[in-house]
Amino acid sequence: MAYYTLKIIITTMLIVAISEISKRSTFIGAILASIPLVSVLAMIWLYIDTKNITKVSTLSTSVFWLVLPSLTLFISLPILLKQNINFYLSISISIFVTILSYWIMILILNHFGIKL
Repeated sequence: MAYYTLKIIITTMLIVAISEISKRSTFIGAILASIPLVSVLAMIWLYIDTKNITKVSTLSTSVFWLVLPSLTLFISLPILLKQNINFYLSISISIFVTILSYWIMILILNHFGIKL
């Protein structure tokens, strides 16, 4: 139980720290947020939990393929916000577009025989 608590604390602290730093400098916040900290932590936790490098490798490959459709959020959100669309509506639409992009990417990958 202490291990899970430690994982939650470390992961939460990183997210809060990036949020607080972004209040002072969106550039530094963006640099920190763009570093795949969550992915790296997930790989570390997975390795510690399983000692299975195949699972870590598979996770890393899957993350690679799924980063591509996730970029649609970072494209659509600023476009919608610049159109003076309400923040909550903009983020909702951007999340929907991102989910749709994930679905399309998975269909494309499956078509080419790439299983995640």
